[in-house]
Amino acid sequence: MSTLKKLGIALLVLLLVLVVAGYFFTRGDQADVDFAEVTGVDPKLDEPAAESFPTVAIAEPIGWDADEVPVAAEGLAVTRFADGLDHPRTMHTLPNGDVLVSLTGSPGISTGESSWLRKQVEAFLFSKAGAGGKSPNQLVLLRDADGDGAAEVRKVLADNLDSPSGIAWGDGILYVANHDEVLAYPYTPGELTLTGTPKKIADLAHGTGHWMRNLKLSRDGAKLYAAVGSQSNIAEKGLEIEVGRALVWEIDIATGRQRIFASGLRNPNGLDFNPWSGELWTTVNERDMLGSDLVPDYLTNLPVGANYGWPWVYWKDNFDRRVKYDYPATINYVRKPEYALGPHVAALGLVFSREGATMGDRFASGAFIAEHGSWNRKPPSGYEVVYVPFDARGNPSGKPVPVLSGFLTGDGTTRGRPTWVEWAGDGALLVSDDTAGIIWRVAAPGAEGQAGITQIAGNRLPPQRELRGQNATFGKDDYARPAN
Repeated sequence: MSTLKKLGIALLVLLLVLVVAGYFFTRGDQADVDFAEVTGVDPKLDEPAAESFPTVAIAEPIGWDADEVPVAAEGLAVTRFADGLDHPRTMHTLPNGDVLVSLTGSPGISTGESSWLRKQVEAFLFSKAGAGGKSPNQLVLLRDADGDGAAEVRKVLADNLDSPSGIAWGDGILYVANHDEVLAYPYTPGELTLTGTPKKIADLAHGTGHWMRNLKLSRDGAKLYAAVGSQSNIAEKGLEIEVGRALVWEIDIATGRQRIFASGLRNPNGLDFNPWSGELWTTVNERDMLGSDLVPDYLTNLPVGANYGWPWVYWKDNFDRRVKYDYPATINYVRKPEYALGPHVAALGLVFSREGATMGDRFASGAFIAEHGSWNRKPPSGYEVVYVPFDARGNPSGKPVPVLSGFLTGDGTTRGRPTWVEWAGDGALLVSDDTAGIIWRVAAPGAEGQAGITQIAGNRLPPQRELRGQNATFGKDDYARPAN
């Protein structure tokens, strides 16, 4: 085949890709429900509008100028903790104040798709959203040694990882989740290298589809929780490839045994313990292609054994008619999520208010969530850090409050995409901005570290009693507990 003919074929293919991409970008479902109504404890759920092709509205990242910062909520100030990083995502602060950051991206392994054109369109869309390219595969240590709110020490602890995301530390062990496994390294805070040989403590489903594998260590250090997202939107590629996905694992560190802690979670991400109840909570990205007003991503608790319905149902009792598989026996026990964050916001990092935080009284009793931002909603949603207020009993209430915004420019581009949140050693809130390569530091100037939140302890249930014929071994006091 002549060079000229090859060039002609290449130009035709490129033209076809551009035509298909242009079609995607000029169509789609426009939201018609006020966004605030699709958030909170009782969101308005519109009628589903199933799409054959997804709505596409990607805000292309353009970065921040040297003198630019996001817009902080009233009473807060934002500065740069670190910049010039290659796609920073998850963070973990060690007891000595050092901050570990994963520089990472998707593993780029094949999903088994046979359509060349589909692959080209997906690659184009990912690149436009700032998610293309090879994963840096590094774990970096940042240290603010002089306490001025900016990290002047930067060391690469490991550069041989495989799309790392989850980070946890406890009892001399550093846990790192690659896209398909959890590794344990011997590590003492303060060290600037990882010198020991890691031990694999768990295998995870490989990172096709939703590839991040986030970790949270239990308070007693005995269990490790790992969030694993689905491979697909609604299991349209088969249930077999979703085995070990769309769930949170509980890993016993001493024995290595794994059990499903919670399931039916399309793409769980941030993990943190509710300080009022001690219960594990998570952020979840819900399904796509039901329109710009559905389905809200959410924040919820994870009682052991809980199932949140994916892929068959959403928001407890809304059946997704696109799913053709038989309903499982557990369908009648699906839980309703606790709090809607809004459709397609891409909720990722999560931390609760804690002792020592310096965010001021207004932000001292709730949860902070990084919303990476939509690619399939008109108008775009997310692209901010929000605060969800919690009441005195540890339940979410009200509407999300913007903490850090100004990422969207208003002209179809975005300066960056907030990805993860973590507490700095001095009580400030750190926010990773992956496409801009920046970690932002947010705090209330002059604020003292807040007091800790006291865990609520209710009355214990009485011992089990029996009913034998007409004679009961229990009385009124056994079942009529006074209200707290």
